Amino acid sequence: MIRLIIADDHEIVLDGLELVIKNDPNIEIVGRASSGQDVISIVNLQKVDIVVLDINMPGLDGIETTKLLKKSYPHIKILILSMHEEISFIRSIFNAEANGYILKNKGKEELLTAINSIYNGKNYFSEEVIESVYATLKSKDVAGEIKLTAKEKQVLTYIGNGYTGPEIADMLNIAKTTFETHKRNLIEKTGVRNSNTLIKFAIENGYCNPT
Repeated sequence: MIRLIIADDHEIVLDGLELVIKNDPNIEIVGRASSGQDVISIVNLQKVDIVVLDINMPGLDGIETTKLLKKSYPHIKILILSMHEEISFIRSIFNAEANGYILKNKGKEELLTAINSIYNGKNYFSEEVIESVYATLKSKDVAGEIKLTAKEKQVLTYIGNGYTGPEIADMLNIAKTTFETHKRNLIEKTGVRNSNTLIKFAIENGYCNPT
């Protein structure tokens, strides 16, 4: 029996996931969580095999929760379930060592396939995710030019103009956790050390006039 936690900050999503997963007699839902902290609390109390995890949640987001789980409970498998298919999010998920990533708009069959595949020791990434990775690899030039997504360029521009994280999230109508993911990816892609040097990079490279 696969012992599983489902985690999302929207109750209606949790209800939908539970309805789908209950169709598989080999899976038992041992906990529902609306935040990363809730997930950690559950795994501290009982045996868990897999966590199905949303990226954007209050407090600890899906990426940070994955990192904590992999550090303290390396046997637990992580399946990320999200609407994001941008390479920046995929890169963060790879770096956090999640075992799978599928999009929320996929059908129930793929969700159950992903859960069972991960439980049996295989990684599972949806076709769209694999295509995004492949397209990014093809787009990289020989000189190693930094490739930023349109959203990352917007975030970098506002950072260069001195706006705070919450201000940027509000202006771009994204969650604060999504902004933090973009910032982490920008630091990684540009090779800077921290937020302060990212500001310097933005200014020196002309990211200074938000549109």
